[in-house]
Amino acid sequence: MNAILKRLHEGGSVAVADLARDFDVSDMTVRRDLAELEREGLLERVHGGARRRASGPLKVIDDIEPDFEARAAHNSDAKRLIAAEAADLLSGFRSVAIDVGSTCLFAAEALARRGGQRHVFTNSLRVATSLGAMGTEVYLPEGRTRPSELSITGPSAIESFSKLHFEVAVIGVSGLSDEGFYDYSIEDSELKKIYLERSAHRVFLCDSTKFRRLSTIRVAALSEASVLITDAPPPSDLASALAGAGVEIRVAEET
Repeated sequence: MNAILKRLHEGGSVAVADLARDFDVSDMTVRRDLAELEREGLLERVHGGARRRASGPLKVIDDIEPDFEARAAHNSDAKRLIAAEAADLLSGFRSVAIDVGSTCLFAAEALARRGGQRHVFTNSLRVATSLGAMGTEVYLPEGRTRPSELSITGPSAIESFSKLHFEVAVIGVSGLSDEGFYDYSIEDSELKKIYLERSAHRVFLCDSTKFRRLSTIRVAALSEASVLITDAPPPSDLASALAGAGVEIRVAEET
């Protein structure tokens, strides 16, 4: 479906017949994908195809996940500011679920440096290794390892954590638009959704380079977030959408 969105944003509209021919799929498959994208608010269907939504700024679509080291190095100062703000917010919680990703790893390390007794649940081997070395009690799910991210995924991982309840979940994303929060990995997104379902408070970490960016899968609607921590105020249209969804925006600043 990312290919459809790319065509749409390049040309403003797409035709079912053209997409079916170019992607070697049936008209029915294209119509089904267009219907799903319309449900997510990413396009408007018209007779014989679809067009870009009539309102809203142009969004950038990312469908290739950079490796972890590249993501950790990119905009790292901003991510560490976000991590410090997240640690301040999380320090009062005893049961914390921490997602995969570079900003979440920085947040986990900042939280551990603040001390205190807490239980951390994560499917990130990087988070578990780092926090374990700092003396934090960490719980990992069963499952298989996704080598590129060193994350634990799969049905066993989902089952392991779907039985638990967390006071707060810390979620990293690759993109944020007025339609919601996005991520590259379908497998990792399944665990993100479990964290959201099983947590009373939901904290999203997103640096400003990810504003108005879409990725492979929408992880959550804006209304599913309790707090967004970022390094710069969102653009006015995005800020309005977040406010309308009841999301508290925290902008991390250097002290």
